[in-house]
Amino acid sequence: MNLVDLVEALDAELQDTPKHPRGVVVTGVSHQAAWVRPGYVFVAIKGARFDGHGFMDEAIERGAVAVIGEGLASRSVSVPYLKVDSARAALADAATAVLGRPSDDLTVLGVTGTDGKTTTSCLALHLLRHAGRATGLLSTIGYELPDGRLRQPPSHFTTPEAPQVQQILRDMRTHEATHAVVESSSHALAMDRVRGVDYDIAIWTNLTGEHLDFHGSMEQYFADKAKLVRAARHAVLNVDDQPWFDQLVQIAGEGEAGRGVTTYSAEGGDADWRATEVEEGPDGLSFTVTSPLGTARAELPMIGRFNVANALAAMAGVAQTGVGLDELIAGLDSFGGVAGRMEMVEREEGDPRVIVDFAHTAPSLEKALDTVRVTTEGELWVVLGSAGGPRDPSKRAPLGEVATRVADHAVFTEEDHRTTPLQDILDEMERGAREGGRDNFISIGDRTEAIRYAVRQAGPSDTVVLAGKGPEETLERGDTLIPWVEIDVAREALRLRRADQ
Repeated sequence: MNLVDLVEALDAELQDTPKHPRGVVVTGVSHQAAWVRPGYVFVAIKGARFDGHGFMDEAIERGAVAVIGEGLASRSVSVPYLKVDSARAALADAATAVLGRPSDDLTVLGVTGTDGKTTTSCLALHLLRHAGRATGLLSTIGYELPDGRLRQPPSHFTTPEAPQVQQILRDMRTHEATHAVVESSSHALAMDRVRGVDYDIAIWTNLTGEHLDFHGSMEQYFADKAKLVRAARHAVLNVDDQPWFDQLVQIAGEGEAGRGVTTYSAEGGDADWRATEVEEGPDGLSFTVTSPLGTARAELPMIGRFNVANALAAMAGVAQTGVGLDELIAGLDSFGGVAGRMEMVEREEGDPRVIVDFAHTAPSLEKALDTVRVTTEGELWVVLGSAGGPRDPSKRAPLGEVATRVADHAVFTEEDHRTTPLQDILDEMERGAREGGRDNFISIGDRTEAIRYAVRQAGPSDTVVLAGKGPEETLERGDTLIPWVEIDVAREALRLRRADQ
């Protein structure tokens, strides 16, 4: 893209313009000087700790052909400088323009909310693919192109910024995707990381108190998330999410034409998509779906009644792309779950039920164990640790208290203890259990052995929850990073249990 065309696209003021900028070609955009390559534009963002203007020289040495910022104080640079009102917004707009507005050629479903974003996103992805749509995914668990292989952004892109979001969307188009599901967090919306994404459908799960250290208040948290509804052409809203639902309906109606709205309810509310006659079993959920497309009985191989709402949200959103009810019902029945999120390990007759879950705080652990308890016929086991290093040490004792209060048996073990002595962490978890008046625990430092112990001791009607690691691919012991796939460790534990019997 020609630099002058980019200036016009950004509605920016071009300052300090040596070397006839009309002949300057822009090949990329970055706000990190270390990532700049020849032909890039460097965006100088003023953050809480650093001002990107201090890294302009490094960026120019690496080949930056222009700098974007909110205004230089008292110095000039050797390349054109583009002055904008918001550097973060310009980062997104520039990346979108340079990469050719890739989402314009995709049907994009955005998903936001406090709970259920990842599950709803993965459900929507599965339903679209089951219906034959070539679909990509951008989510907190990683991203997928239409080939279905989960990929992780490079390590320095743990939270993809706008240029990476646009590049992933462009890669989806390159691989012939027609649809995309974009999990859109409040941070991504507030910081313009998903600005420039052409959302067709916004799916809203719910809003509860979280991330207030970042947003400052529930009202601001709501306002940041509501940006997704404002950006999309159609909104799928949760009737049960009060008082926010009423405000979202008002937002959806703004503008000359307003936005289309589809509603859903898993709690008996008056909505377009409703779930009734919900039944919970050890291997999944069953419920009746009433919708504008008809009524049908649905089977979902997931546990946790809250997943009924996630399923309705995904179905209602995907239905807006033209997928019929029969296809949606069949797609639900074949859903394989979300890696590391209440993920059930395949079992044979006589095996206990083993579930891998990412819960790693006391509140999330209690919710996970309460959910599993409902469909556990026998006793409930939990294997868990707590992270070391710079991670919050105050959560270790509460984890021990919750584990021993809610489960029948707890096995304390390692979970990325890093440079913190493992025994110190185990001692804190044991203290939390004892202060709660309970001794139904054992500590086994090696996580593999801890999992094998719990699986071996559990009965056929018991459930074993492996908490904390979820879909992570490594385990940190001291300074050593060990490859780790929790579900594979669980499968091997079940195999050994069978061999012993």
